[in-house]
Amino acid sequence: MMPFIHIDLLELILKGLLIGIIASAPMGPVGILCIQRTLNKGRWYGFVTGIGAAVSDIIYALITGLGMSFVMDFITNPTNKFILQLSGSAILLLFGIYCFRSDPRKNMHKSSQSKGTLWHNALTAFLVTFSNPLIVFLFIACYAQFAFVVPHHPLEMTLGYMSIISGALLWWYGLTWLVDKVRAKFDMNGIQIINRIIGSLVIVFSFAMLIGTVFNLYTIHY
Repeated sequence: MMPFIHIDLLELILKGLLIGIIASAPMGPVGILCIQRTLNKGRWYGFVTGIGAAVSDIIYALITGLGMSFVMDFITNPTNKFILQLSGSAILLLFGIYCFRSDPRKNMHKSSQSKGTLWHNALTAFLVTFSNPLIVFLFIACYAQFAFVVPHHPLEMTLGYMSIISGALLWWYGLTWLVDKVRAKFDMNGIQIINRIIGSLVIVFSFAMLIGTVFNLYTIHY
């Protein structure tokens, strides 16, 4: 008989929102494409670009969650859970450092001036994002750190995954709103500034989680 697992729905929703934002925020190819389309074509073309990326992200989020649910006996072991959370924090920290130091402008491509349909813009963003399965490792790190996957609770986990895509859409909506508002003053240096701000936030957050994980182990064993 499976042990009862108490689930705080509000906490699960907040975790999902945060994971969705973390997965979407770095200025990778789709982030730059979103900004370029917002500037060149209009805010809603940028937003549907984000929607396409969010659909791809939720597919990989579901695949990652399904895979981790099969090894929950391993994950819920206190020692293994600590190792996974420690590793997850370290991966997020390295990800933040990479994000801060990288210059996304180096690999950017000129966005087409032809608007196309909203559907076409969303589809191309989906394909660009879906072609990079390495995001699975970011989801693994986030799931491990936040203890996000809870087996045998399909309704709660459905709500959690909906929160992930909601967090992603919230990010893309906010980004396109901001770029649209400052479009007269926004240049390509703005992309680098946004990327460094995101990297800094991820570094601070992951470092705090890393310290918290180690401190919890200390209090338990000593």
